[in-house]
Amino acid sequence: MHDDSIVAPRSRARYFPYVFGTLTGVAVALAVISLIMLKRGQSVGFAPTSQHSTQYAASADGDNKQNTIDTISDDRRNAIVRATEQVAPAVISINAFYTVRTRPVYDIWFNRWYPGRTIPQAKLGSGVIVDKQGYAFTNYHVVEDAERIQVTTSKGENYTAKLVGTAPSYDLALIKLEGDKFDAAPLGDSDQLLVGEWAIAIGSPFGYQLADVQPTVTVGVISAMHRDIKQDSQSEAVFNDMIQTDAAINPGNSGGPLVNAHGEVIGINTLIFTGGGGSETNIGLGFAIPINRARFVFKEIVEHGHVRDVWLGMTAATITPELQAALKLPTANGVLVQGIDEGGPAAKGGLKPGDQIIAINGTTIDSREQANRVIFGSAVGSTLEMTVNRKDQLIKLKVTLAERPGEI
Repeated sequence: MHDDSIVAPRSRARYFPYVFGTLTGVAVALAVISLIMLKRGQSVGFAPTSQHSTQYAASADGDNKQNTIDTISDDRRNAIVRATEQVAPAVISINAFYTVRTRPVYDIWFNRWYPGRTIPQAKLGSGVIVDKQGYAFTNYHVVEDAERIQVTTSKGENYTAKLVGTAPSYDLALIKLEGDKFDAAPLGDSDQLLVGEWAIAIGSPFGYQLADVQPTVTVGVISAMHRDIKQDSQSEAVFNDMIQTDAAINPGNSGGPLVNAHGEVIGINTLIFTGGGGSETNIGLGFAIPINRARFVFKEIVEHGHVRDVWLGMTAATITPELQAALKLPTANGVLVQGIDEGGPAAKGGLKPGDQIIAINGTTIDSREQANRVIFGSAVGSTLEMTVNRKDQLIKLKVTLAERPGEI
């Protein structure tokens, strides 16, 4: 007879090592799989799943995006943008209205004269406010025949302006807007300009026509200094000491400011050279009046009502090789004094006919044109120091400029 109560426990115990081994293998396998999945999750950037961690990750990503946008914005706000923002509020659009009268016509069929008629006309140009009281510069040729001047600011405000004074030899005009609280552009020093530095041309010729009255901006460099430009091919008049730039000065931008990278007005845009053949295309040759000349004009007009013409009281000629040989002069440099006005500045300064002026204010003189260029822009009362050759002896003379008498 068998005792089953003792045999059964022995039978179950023999399976225990197999069960324990299986469970241990499964546990090890799960641990290995978990480790592999964790490493894969880190390699592809799985984020923690808690709410706090998710918000932190989203916030960090937003901050990085905003920082990138801010950096790009800072890069876009370069010197040109800042300079434009500083001067643009002072740029104005100018409408100069005038009338043209046609000539009478004689009709040979009806044997009678038909009277002329008046035709309204308008010139468009730009300008820049240089004083908070409303004084603004533009070109003389913009307002030359104006009977009424209408101005639109960059804010879209319209004003009537009056012509205060003109300086045709500089192609400058000073106007004043009705009012006394305006944005004025800061003025620079045109004597300190460097060839190759940034030049920004700003103009607004169509401010009264456009829904957006903000001025237009073009950019280039200072191409050259001290250019003397003939006003036109038929004229002997010359614009002296001009700034040359390749910044596009488009038709209608005459009178607007030329600006440096510091946001200072360094010139008043005046004219361009075009492609010729009737084309108005800008070929990269634009010219502006130095702002220091404009300062001089402003002071003369405000203090004296006009730009006073300086008077030297003498006549002179360029020394040619033939003239040098005839007069046995030591050099062909300078100009030869031909005549002296009695009681004039030259006579008071000690100049005499036959003197050879070699230098003025330290600048060597080669021709009468160069002498005029050196004297150009001098004010009444200023003194010129001249180096003179007189009978093979060099002497120094000082001549104080006077205002040209009305009868001359």
